[in-house]
Amino acid sequence: MTSRMENKSYLVQMNGNGVHGKTTVNAKSLNGTGVNGKGVGLHGNGIHHVSVNGTLYPAKAKSRRQRWEVKPSEMANNTLNPIRAIVDGMKLTPNPDKPMIALSIGDPTVFGNLPTDGAVLQAMKDAIDSQKYNGYAPSVGYLKSRQAVANFYSCPEAPLEAEDVILTSGCSQAIDLVISVLCNPGDNILVPCPGFSLYKTLAASMGIEIKLYNLLPEKSWEVDLQHLESLIDERTSCIIVTNPSNPCGSVFTKEHLQKIIKVASKHCVPILADEIYNDMVYPGVSSPTMASLSSDVPILACGGLAKRWLVPGWRLGWILIHDRNDIFGSQIRQGLVKLSQRILGACSIVQGALESILNNTPQSFYSKTIDFLKTNSEICFNELSTVPGLTPVMPSGAMYLMVGIDMDHFPDFKNDVDFTERLVTEQSVFCLPASAFEYPNYFRIVVTVPEELMTDACGRIREFCQRHYRPRSRDSNDLDQ
Repeated sequence: MTSRMENKSYLVQMNGNGVHGKTTVNAKSLNGTGVNGKGVGLHGNGIHHVSVNGTLYPAKAKSRRQRWEVKPSEMANNTLNPIRAIVDGMKLTPNPDKPMIALSIGDPTVFGNLPTDGAVLQAMKDAIDSQKYNGYAPSVGYLKSRQAVANFYSCPEAPLEAEDVILTSGCSQAIDLVISVLCNPGDNILVPCPGFSLYKTLAASMGIEIKLYNLLPEKSWEVDLQHLESLIDERTSCIIVTNPSNPCGSVFTKEHLQKIIKVASKHCVPILADEIYNDMVYPGVSSPTMASLSSDVPILACGGLAKRWLVPGWRLGWILIHDRNDIFGSQIRQGLVKLSQRILGACSIVQGALESILNNTPQSFYSKTIDFLKTNSEICFNELSTVPGLTPVMPSGAMYLMVGIDMDHFPDFKNDVDFTERLVTEQSVFCLPASAFEYPNYFRIVVTVPEELMTDACGRIREFCQRHYRPRSRDSNDLDQ
């Protein structure tokens, strides 16, 4: 009985959508040696050789592994967050006599001084109470929620419909999907320097080359257009433009954005517009979207609730598809839909609240947030502008301010990482070294902390710099004369 059972098997017909038929055969009846006479159970017509207990035979007999050897994938090995790589290696031991002030985390909720608006919270409560949003949403998001985003961001120069919107698990997933749909291993993307570290993290894990184009601090972090254009080749699959900027807090003018678009148009390269800080600009500053300025360059704009609505933990982002002249056609759209199906993206509860959040949040909430960020930025800029050896660059939006370090005046330190590490040790103030953004000898300050802490932190940074500042030798000679 045992030997007869061993010779029985099943042929299972599959077409990729499920099992469509099952037939009992004798494995030795076909050529006497197996399904195809060679012991191979997998045919070119999609028939799989399955044993009676339901397990697949391998296509070829393979030797049993002699020992355990489980290795991480190449994607896992190639995934590296530059911020974590630097910060995790720093020796951060705060001065026990001074309370810690963290100016390093781009999360506006950390200190509790910037709560979201009551209308935003009420929208979430209503979505929960309705019990309509406890199940799975479509991978691209509820149609009603996508339409709400389309209505909110549509303008005559760049109209949007629901089909042009894909909802995602935060802006980070939006960026991930865009890079994934546009790029193959061996392609390259153009990334701002200094720039948000996630671009490199995602691209490197996919085998995509990162080419850094320079931003110019002396021009309020405008793009070095000649450098940008020089990096484009036949394998360039997209240009990433972050506006307003993390980590710089800069906001490009309409004219400058048009120059960037002109470069992209000349070389037929699409743009990934990271606009998570869209409309978080200071009074009097204009911040048009890239899509509203483009006549031919297709643009995939990424955004979300995280920063403008001060709810980064809610993980609701979006991709806005601006397909100028039908260049993307159906394939890129279908590709984004397919990629969105790898996980069921944005939280259904937040999607249920989204229309109310977009439509009912009062303008006074946005204005209050912007006024606070501008005031804090001015305090920080004014205080640090008079500190010898430091050169802050005044921002125009977002939540950040970059400060240059004249390392020649600080011989006690090897680099910006060493400088910021010692700042923690001596003054319990933590700023992020800009080496994390591929831009050494600067550090980034997050300006969302309470005003009194910002003033205190600037005073400590001043004290730290005064202690370690050294005039150059030629400066000393000039003084002697």
